[in-house]
Amino acid sequence: MRSMLFVPGDSPRKFEKASEGKADALIIDLEDSVVTEKKPEARGLTLAMLKGRPGQHQLYVRVNALDTGMTLTDLAAVMPGRPDGIVLPKSQGGDDVRQVATWLEALEAAAGITDGTTRIVCVATETAGSIFGLGSYKGCSPRLAGLMWGAEDLSASLGATEKASGGVFHSPYRLARDLCLMAAAAAEVAPIDTVYTDIDNLTGLEQETRAARRDGFSAKALIHPKHVDVVNAAFAPTEAERTWAEKVIAAFAGNPNSGTLRLYGQMIDKPHLRAAKKILGQP
Repeated sequence: MRSMLFVPGDSPRKFEKASEGKADALIIDLEDSVVTEKKPEARGLTLAMLKGRPGQHQLYVRVNALDTGMTLTDLAAVMPGRPDGIVLPKSQGGDDVRQVATWLEALEAAAGITDGTTRIVCVATETAGSIFGLGSYKGCSPRLAGLMWGAEDLSASLGATEKASGGVFHSPYRLARDLCLMAAAAAEVAPIDTVYTDIDNLTGLEQETRAARRDGFSAKALIHPKHVDVVNAAFAPTEAERTWAEKVIAAFAGNPNSGTLRLYGQMIDKPHLRAAKKILGQP
């Protein structure tokens, strides 16, 4: 999964348009893109979108944060639509995942959904306190599928006046990004890069996405359909990377009892083999 496109939960029109694109997943949003008075209506519309399920996209629902008191109401409303996963905003750590997982277990049973199939992705850096919970996701639940970092709400939490300049995030946001990446790697789940908000700057989007892929992120959240093709292309391995990966895999296949080998005049070992398999999407 490379691209996860947010779609407002109260806009079937935007959902239909997004469904025509090539995003790997659509995140139907019940949180920030829906004003409070429209949330009940949005829950019903979201359920209808899930049941319609056009195309081959994975469908996630971003519920409201636990501290709003609306999370369980959101879950109860949408689970009959069998979403592939839930996005939990403003997550503080593993305990939040366990709480949502407990609710999902009961709601799956009520809806006749196979136990444990609904995944959870946490937006894990939206408050100052959440940074200190990043180490608690490892082993918290087999449902946990990814950790996404976010800058918009974090900025408000910090009382910052600016997040970036010249297309480069300031140090608090780089710290949140890097720690989220490491937390996801430690938990063995997908690290998901934050949204790119300069909608028409496709060159900047490509540069940011390539930097994310370079550092280890496997997907990016998106807020506009025009970003999908750029992000998907940026996450695709280059021809040189494919060639290198194929040669590394072939070298170890030909020498199954060797822990280290020589390739292109350089030493390679098992971490290189794991990297090569990741490039080619192999387990």
